[in-house]
Amino acid sequence: MQPAVAVRHLTKDFGALRAVDDLSFSVGSGEVVGFLGPNGAGKSTTMKMITGYLSPTAGEIDVCGLDLAREPLAVKAAIGYLPEGAPLYGDMTPRRFLDFVASVRGMDPDVRGRRINAVVDRMALRGVLDQSIETLSKGFKRRVGLAQAILHDPPVLILDEPTDGLDPNQKHEVRELIRDIAADKVIIVSTHILEEVEAICSRAVIIAGGRLLADGRPAELASRSQFHNAVVLVLRGGPADLPEQLAAVPGVARVEVLDEAGDTRRLRLLAQHGRGLLETVTDKLRSAGWQADELYVEQGRLDDVFRQLTLEVAGRETRS
Repeated sequence: MQPAVAVRHLTKDFGALRAVDDLSFSVGSGEVVGFLGPNGAGKSTTMKMITGYLSPTAGEIDVCGLDLAREPLAVKAAIGYLPEGAPLYGDMTPRRFLDFVASVRGMDPDVRGRRINAVVDRMALRGVLDQSIETLSKGFKRRVGLAQAILHDPPVLILDEPTDGLDPNQKHEVRELIRDIAADKVIIVSTHILEEVEAICSRAVIIAGGRLLADGRPAELASRSQFHNAVVLVLRGGPADLPEQLAAVPGVARVEVLDEAGDTRRLRLLAQHGRGLLETVTDKLRSAGWQADELYVEQGRLDDVFRQLTLEVAGRETRS
């Protein structure tokens, strides 16, 4: 099946600065892809090239089988775009703004009213429809931004930092809206917020220095973490050399003492690559007669993998 979005060998130079460097990835039907990277990684530049706001120095972009270079207007019609910060006309009301966007997109007047009503209801904007945008909260401004992005019912949505600057409640609201939209859209979400990817994305693409570093489901990427399969346990009592004894358990790479309070210790046992520790650790506890007050297996951490990959790139760039 042809991907909804295909980026091949995409490169963008700003003078001597290479912001995007030979980047390739694709997004298929039904996917919500988190485009993840530190500040300055090239995320927004890539989003602007996919949407046609910037021309690439080199490379190709296809959207819904359309070549952006050959059919730019058709590609733009297939995309809904929420730019970073959701810039809006503050002196307009949401009603006037959505009507303006509909007219710019050339929507038939008979269709325009129905579509505006549909997105107003979907984004829960009815209560602020005639209030000036500049007086709205950040959360409602982002809702208006999402409303204009889906107004023409595009098959592809590009959302650049959709929850940046929002408080926790507003972030939750916007993420719920994105989950709802995702039922019938292909979505690329550019973000540097790791929890965003874990909350709403089916796949993550990590970039830094304009280059692709990793691509996979969040759980797959998290399994590359040093904490994957680590066992965390809380033990009361036990010998003074408890960490050393646990470090000798087959498959344990090292033991970290996370907390000590009286005779109670919280420890993390990190696994050797590819090893599972639960069975061997529970066997050791049983044979030694130690009773764990708490014991669980970690699945890995996306933030650990992200930090490892991006710091390696930062280190190489510093040395070059």
